[in-house]
Amino acid sequence: MSKETCVTENFRSGFWGEWLPKKSEDLERFQAEFAAEVERMGDVKMHPVIKKFKELIRVDSVVRMYVTQMIDQIPDRYKQHHLKSVDDMLRQLNAVLTRAPLYYPKNTNLLAGTPFSAILIWTMGTPAGFAAYRNEKINRMFKEILGVWSRFLDSKESLYVLNNSPKGWMCEQAQEDLIMQDYKYNPNAEHWGFKSWNDFFTRELTKKARPVSNPKNKKMIASACDSTVYKISHNVQAESRFWIKSQPYSLIDMLDDNYVDEFVGGSVYQAFLSPYNYHRWHSPVSGVVKKAYVIEGLYFSQATSEGQDPTDQDHSEGYITNVQTRAIFFIEADDPRIGLVCVMPVGMVEISSCIISPHILKKKNCRVKKGEEIGYFQFGGSTHCVVFRPNVIKQFFAQKNDFVQVGQDIAIAY
Repeated sequence: MSKETCVTENFRSGFWGEWLPKKSEDLERFQAEFAAEVERMGDVKMHPVIKKFKELIRVDSVVRMYVTQMIDQIPDRYKQHHLKSVDDMLRQLNAVLTRAPLYYPKNTNLLAGTPFSAILIWTMGTPAGFAAYRNEKINRMFKEILGVWSRFLDSKESLYVLNNSPKGWMCEQAQEDLIMQDYKYNPNAEHWGFKSWNDFFTRELTKKARPVSNPKNKKMIASACDSTVYKISHNVQAESRFWIKSQPYSLIDMLDDNYVDEFVGGSVYQAFLSPYNYHRWHSPVSGVVKKAYVIEGLYFSQATSEGQDPTDQDHSEGYITNVQTRAIFFIEADDPRIGLVCVMPVGMVEISSCIISPHILKKKNCRVKKGEEIGYFQFGGSTHCVVFRPNVIKQFFAQKNDFVQVGQDIAIAY
């Protein structure tokens, strides 16, 4: 049994990350409207990647069993507005491949920023769904599907949502919600000068937007992302049963079995990003990057211990740090007392594209300053962890539910 202790954990409050409507009735209304729209489209040309998925379901008996059962097992209270069959799922997935998220005002909580999750969400918490989304063949198929979607979001065709209409990301309310004055863009150019949805979504900050609170104080640790604190844990163990109800951190699994001994007994700070947040990552300390890479993982898996809980992985954030696609940075801090720090941005559901800054990959032992950009998430938001060695952190300033910006102090070392 893990001896890990958790000082602060977010309470069960629904869709914390705000990537889907917070109220189930609003999500169901979105699903019903989308399903009706797909139905009105009739027979449309199916993308080759969806045809490939359909064929996999046809010829592989285990895949067919899991996919069929996870739809059949959707709780009755959700069945009226959700998937009715495998063909229904394939048609809806096909329709999403050429869509970018529309804007909804922040205070309405109506945004469907993760449309694949909106389609699949009720299946994720079913007994068959738990198995299906851990199945290697199904997971590999979703990787291909999300790759197609990513290429669309990288194309100029995805710019159609950047307009001045009430659901366009250039309208007056959207500019207020996004705090666009903090970002680099051309207000007079078509689509603000962005080349694609992803180009807009990963927009860069102006130089003055996120000053580092204490750039010269080596003891102060800065926030790596604009994010909301989810959990802070101490005495983290090398190997834990991350799939159980408490979802303890398991360093061997989280860190891909690298530098594990350095961090046993240490602390993990985890915080999640929302759709209106800035989506680039920055170094929390000054130091040398000893290792940086992306590890492929699962996409729509959530913790079985959570049961039938339609939360778009929000209640599985501890679990997914062990299994999901993620970037891993090991940074040797200039302060020898802090020593090695791990920064780990984690993709949630369809947010599977973790991009490490090219200059870090090109140069061995690349030096970074506190607050320097090290990478970004594409097409969505997610969660991230910062892992510290034991007896390093004197005090965490950020606590549960606190929103912290890049560069803001989150902790002080001894």
